[in-house]
Amino acid sequence: MEKQNVTIYDVARESGVSMATVSRVLNGNSNVRQATKEKVLKVIDDLDYRPNAVARGLASKKTTTVGVIIPDVTDGYFSSLARGIDDIATMYKYNIILANSDDNPDKEASVLNTLLSKQVDGIIFMGNEINDDLRADFKRSDCPIVLAGSVDINNSVPSVNIDYADAVKNETERLIKNGNSRIAFASGSMKQDVNKEYRLKGYVAALENNGIKFDEKLVFETKGTYEDGYDLAEQIINDKITAAVATNDELAAGILNGMTDRGVSVPQDFELFTSNNTKLAKMMRPQLSSITQPLYDIGAVAMRLLTKIMNKEEIDNRYVVLGYEIVERDSTK
Repeated sequence: MEKQNVTIYDVARESGVSMATVSRVLNGNSNVRQATKEKVLKVIDDLDYRPNAVARGLASKKTTTVGVIIPDVTDGYFSSLARGIDDIATMYKYNIILANSDDNPDKEASVLNTLLSKQVDGIIFMGNEINDDLRADFKRSDCPIVLAGSVDINNSVPSVNIDYADAVKNETERLIKNGNSRIAFASGSMKQDVNKEYRLKGYVAALENNGIKFDEKLVFETKGTYEDGYDLAEQIINDKITAAVATNDELAAGILNGMTDRGVSVPQDFELFTSNNTKLAKMMRPQLSSITQPLYDIGAVAMRLLTKIMNKEEIDNRYVVLGYEIVERDSTK
């Protein structure tokens, strides 16, 4: 025989109290006598009652659920962000619906609309590219949205990031100080504002500050994969490039192995900086020098910012920029 779902009405009947009293016990309301609370909790345990989150959401117009849109759940960068989001969500008693967008703008729009249809209370977006269509979708939505580790040059929605331009400028200048003048900028898609409007500008600023003429032939736009980096090594060698800044760790790992397999000694004959400092940066040999982003903190702060917006709390800063550091390992001198 199929088990019948236990309802709040059943708990109230067995406890001999009103449904309002059961609701107060479930919500931790202190305005219930201890003896009554214990009796209700015992009935809840005996009946194995589980509150219906959907029904509670309809009654309160809140689902206590947050949607998180992530480009690639297997990417260490985004999974570290997601850990910070999840921990703060748990602290504030929010559930997470994690949605993978495959870094595809069409799928991002579809996933966004799916989450909105589920009546989530808020959304954290971690996509690499914020285009006009997505901004329009954000604007049409009444649902609070916060960007985590994603940039929008229009500042259309609140966000949490580091200063990507300054970080790349810093690591490029370190390569210049080591005597390099032919420094490659190896990037993912230039459709992504974080690469075109921030990282590339930091690279160019470092060159200009040190009297080195910018050469667009030293800028390599790729899909940002390991294979792209590995193949790029051949061109780096042919163009007599002595150092490179890579915009993500997979790309940097490909460059490093590509150079090593072609007999180039790192860092003696070629130096390399990467940008995300995921586990991969430390797993490579030699270990990769990198910008260190507070990935967990970016996720945690983004989730806390979202809770403030959802609860209509006062917000001092809607566009948070956290600090970063540079860690020099064995891929630089």
